[in-house]
Amino acid sequence: MVMIMGNTDMKNGPKAPKDPTKKRPALYLMLDDVIEGRLREDGNYAEISFLEGRVAAKISAVMPDVPEEMAEELQTCAGLRKYVHSIGITAVAQEKENIGKSMDYTLNCRREKDYGGTNYKITVPLDGSEALILLADYPENPLDTTLASCRMEFTEYMTAKMTVAFYLNDGYEVPEFIPDPPVDFTSDVYREMIFSSLMQEGNLWRLARAVRKARAGEDVTIAYIGGSITQGAGAKPIATNSYAYRSYEAFCRRFGTGSNVHFIKAGVGGTPSELGLCRYRAEVLDEAGEHGPDIVVIEFAVNDAGDETNGVCFESLALMAANGPGHPAVVLLFSVFMDDGNLQGRLAPIGERYGFPMVSLKNAVTPQFYSEQPIITKRQYFYDLYHPSNEGHRIMADCLDYLWQRAGDGIFEENDKEQLTGGWEDVAAGKEPVYGDTFKALEVYTKKDVDGGIVVSAGGFDGCDCELQYVERNVNAYATPEFPENWMHPAGAAKEPYRIGLTCKDLLLIYKDSGDQKFGKAQVFVDGTLTRTIDPLLVGWNHCNAVIVYRGENAAEHVVEVKMEDNDKFFTILGWGYTR
Repeated sequence: MVMIMGNTDMKNGPKAPKDPTKKRPALYLMLDDVIEGRLREDGNYAEISFLEGRVAAKISAVMPDVPEEMAEELQTCAGLRKYVHSIGITAVAQEKENIGKSMDYTLNCRREKDYGGTNYKITVPLDGSEALILLADYPENPLDTTLASCRMEFTEYMTAKMTVAFYLNDGYEVPEFIPDPPVDFTSDVYREMIFSSLMQEGNLWRLARAVRKARAGEDVTIAYIGGSITQGAGAKPIATNSYAYRSYEAFCRRFGTGSNVHFIKAGVGGTPSELGLCRYRAEVLDEAGEHGPDIVVIEFAVNDAGDETNGVCFESLALMAANGPGHPAVVLLFSVFMDDGNLQGRLAPIGERYGFPMVSLKNAVTPQFYSEQPIITKRQYFYDLYHPSNEGHRIMADCLDYLWQRAGDGIFEENDKEQLTGGWEDVAAGKEPVYGDTFKALEVYTKKDVDGGIVVSAGGFDGCDCELQYVERNVNAYATPEFPENWMHPAGAAKEPYRIGLTCKDLLLIYKDSGDQKFGKAQVFVDGTLTRTIDPLLVGWNHCNAVIVYRGENAAEHVVEVKMEDNDKFFTILGWGYTR
């Protein structure tokens, strides 16, 4: 006799599981990327990853063996529908208390010359389970042209690790993905890579002076000025994982005695040294106080490709810092793009001429990318085409920390009077500029400034623009606007031009770029002569810009007018830069 224990109703017993659904071949738009839901200007907590023109490189960075034609076609909405069956999104909250919560994911396919278009949307649990978007659930729109952006929106501030997989339609295959081994940050080969970043030690006296002050418990200020990499783009959280903050922390650990080392971060995305010149006073000197900074790290090697002066602005900024309040040590930092490009070939001669220490990420990481056993792969180093990941920011910080170490090892003897009194001189004394130093004494005038020698009549530019570029400053996790006090021409305002009267030799206009079609061109006249027509739509997104509108041989009184080409358009003047 056979005895059956328990429930004898076999109809209600355990059922065999279904055969697993065969997973389609996949390629990855994001793979274990850390995202950060920061408070944005619209009041929501979100991260936006811009994709336009970047999809092929993002895919190829993760899976370099994906056919180039497929990667290129996937930048378009037609290519997405051709190759992709479904999109799988997984995310895991980095904070334990947020596991089990969710985020909203949106992939935007925009129409030509329009920010509308199809939005592929889904709610994603933050516990690592996959949410799947079936493209067949969305009608195909022939007007959709480009994969524009991914938006990840949260209910509150949090971070998460996220993967976005494109599962392919029947008939398409890609090579199997092989994950990268973890980076060994403690290995000898890693340290050798860091050592190779020190392009030039230069004159370490000013750095050594800052080290000596820090060790003695005196106040020391380290300032960083640059573009989006200095702002912290790609670092999550942006406030504490940026290369700037991490290298500041390294200095504090080596030499600080408590809270005596202070931090200034003045990075603004998409901006070159031309705008850096216009920001230096307010965002570095005013923050540092009357004694000025002790160290200034300048990072524009991947932002200055469009510099209309081909190096004059960068050289002027370096001299403005070095010979300004505090007589700080100036460090030139050369970051690098995913395509291995930067401008250190143009900018390094400036460091050589004036003895500035120079640190090159291109020298450190690029050669090993192509070795058989890279220390870190491009996929690991880069968050996207332009910005480092957390690992990349750590490497940047370690490269600067090696410079800090070298300065500490080279401390001068306290009784060496010559060394103690040196370092205050003009670093350019007796030296011809490499490209030019035209703007080293640039002054800036904005709506909040008072200068009895400058007279402004706003005319039809009597509005104030609140939709500005926002950036995270210093150690703030929240963003604040650039040039919040400004002159804006609203659509349909009075036709009277904006007028400013001042004495100057050279003149720069600081204005707002935009992707909004309601903005239009403005013409700049100096003493009645048209010198420049400014189109704020050329760049295609909301950010600050500075351009030269007048060059003169000598300082003279000038009347400058800004007129709209179309009075039914908007235009925003953020400020002016000028030399006397």
